[in-house]
Amino acid sequence: MPRIIPIRDLKDTTAISQMCSESDEPVYITKNGYGDMVIMSIKAYEEKMFMADVYSKLAEAESEIKEGKVSDAREGLKTLREKYGL
Repeated sequence: MPRIIPIRDLKDTTAISQMCSESDEPVYITKNGYGDMVIMSIKAYEEKMFMADVYSKLAEAESEIKEGKVSDAREGLKTLREKYGL
């Protein structure tokens, strides 16, 4: 369940930091009852960015396979490893 807090609660930075560290999910900040910001731990952010990068590379590889740029899966994996240093 997402955590939602009002912007005035940002004054207690220690509690906010602990809240972010305890969960892999972001904390939503509201202002006047409307969504305004999202904060999360650096660990959670880096994990989400890593996964976004992985999904992007997989989508690119699938596109190359559909376009016939890669003849088989082994060749595709080899190309990905060379291209992205995997």
